[in-house]
This record gives sequence, C-alpha cells and structure tokens, in this order.
Amino acid sequence: MVCYVAVLLLLPLASIIWTALEPGWATIRETFTDPDVLHALYLTAVIALITVIVTAVFGVIVAWVLVRQRFRGRSFLNALVDLPFALSPVTVGLACVLLFGLGGWFKPWFDARGIQIIFALPSMILVTIFISIPFVIREVQPVLEEVGVDEEDAARTLGASVWQSFRKVTVPNIRWGLLYGVALSAARAIGEIGAVLIVSGGIQGKTETATIYIFRAVEERQTPSAYVVALSLALASIVLLLTIELAKRRVEKERAR
Repeated sequence: MVCYVAVLLLLPLASIIWTALEPGWATIRETFTDPDVLHALYLTAVIALITVIVTAVFGVIVAWVLVRQRFRGRSFLNALVDLPFALSPVTVGLACVLLFGLGGWFKPWFDARGIQIIFALPSMILVTIFISIPFVIREVQPVLEEVGVDEEDAARTLGASVWQSFRKVTVPNIRWGLLYGVALSAARAIGEIGAVLIVSGGIQGKTETATIYIFRAVEERQTPSAYVVALSLALASIVLLLTIELAKRRVEKERAR
C-alpha cells in the first residue's frame, strides 16, 4: 500500500518539486512577480473562496434533506448529486455556454440587465460550484446518517427551534465531515481547468486562472514557471488537508484526556 501511494503520489510530487526548483530561486522570484501569475492566483483564490462558501451551505442543506426527509423523488435527487462525477468538465462548460452564451436560453435576460456571464467571472464560478458541490454532500451525508436524530429530537423536546437544533446540535456533530468536504471542494476548485477553460476563454490577464496559466506556460515552453505555479497549487491543497487532519487529531486527544 505504501509503495502504491509513493508511486502514484509522492514520485510525481517530487518530480514537480525538482523541476520547479532546479532553475534556482531567481525563477521562483520572477514567477511570483509576474503580473499574469499574480492575477491568475488571485482569480483562483476568489473562485475557490466563493465555491467553498456556496458548496458548504448548499451541500449541508442537500445532505440534510436527503438524510432527514422522506419525499417523492428522493432517490432521483440522491442519484443527481453524483452527476458532476459522471460528466466530463468540458461537457459542463459546454452546457454553461449553451445556457448563457450567444443564443443561449438565459442570455437575453442577463444582457438586458448588463450582466456578462460567459467569458467572465460568474460563469467560472458557476461551473466550479457545480463540479465541486458533490464532495461536501457525500462527506456530510454519511455522518448525518451515523449520528441519527436522537440528539436533535431531544433538543426540540427541550424547546429548541429547528434552526437552534441544527446550529447547536447538528453542525457540531457533522463539523469534521463538513471540513473534509470543504477541503476536497477547495482542492477541486483550485485544480479545475476543463470547464473553466471553456467558459472563460482563457483571456490572459483577465480570465486566466492558475491552472489555465500552467496550461499556457507549458505550451509557450515556459516550463519552470508552469511547474512553480503547479507546485504552489499542490502545496495549498496539501496544507489545507493536513491542517484539518491535525486539528481533528488534536481535538480527539484533548477529549481522550
């Protein structure tokens, strides 16, 4: 198992680190002072932040509805959650263009209000949210099933409202599942390229995210800069996951004392 992880994860990561650092620190400094790189990283951070907030809120709501409610079409909704896993990101991007692009169903409504969706930030956020939200739902859903409804029912019996019960009982019980889902959603948002490339157009200095910058840099034979940015994205995702894992272990140790 260790060898399997080393081959699939550690060796590629070590290769990226070596390629990024081989030209020297001057390349790293030049990369992170390049206005295009700074804008791409900023845009990626904005998209990831908004995606995390939206997927956390709606992911918990959908997971709670699927676990706690019984209604007609529940099985269909449960299957629909996995749709972003089954669809190619490029297909998601093309669907967004069909809806909001030239001749799209909703384009006249947004044009009348001066709102640009395609080749702008809104479409990039929309496709990223669509692709990332299942991670939160699928992390929270089994935790909700495991904790059951006893504590929530007890809280309501004692006079708590549905919202108070959810905020003071449900959320603390699902917090680690939610945090893992948020971390996976953030990592997916940071690394997304297919759907974002379709709807953004990859306009340099305007709608170019970090992953699209890497794609362009490789094509233009700016390999060291591409690897430096790729390494920064990988480290961001790894640090996020490790921080949550270490925080969880610390809490568990304090409880065990």
